[in-house]
Amino acid sequence: MKKIEAIIQPHKLEEVKEALKNIGIDVMTITEVRGHGRQKGHKEVYRGMEYPVDLLPKVKVEMVIPDLRAEEVINALAAAARTGKIGDGKIFVFDVAEAIRIRNDERGDGAL
Repeated sequence: MKKIEAIIQPHKLEEVKEALKNIGIDVMTITEVRGHGRQKGHKEVYRGMEYPVDLLPKVKVEMVIPDLRAEEVINALAAAARTGKIGDGKIFVFDVAEAIRIRNDERGDGAL
């Protein structure tokens, strides 16, 4: 099994959810997060004063999927989240040793 974490632009969330739904992935966890990568934020002006905004709003999408679906999910997620501009985000892939459904103690891919 693989855990996929993607940090994306908030305005791309609906497109990402739709792309994943279209390939049969509808189980995910969504978290609103803040951070920055290479773009290092930007400056804004409020009441005539300029101040730095270095932690930008992002969305983290997390899911655990069977190994055989990993490349398909990564490709769909990346295509839906891509704008071609700096700040599009990142995808991280982790190996998952075990998954256990709490309700009935089902394990492995069946627990997904």
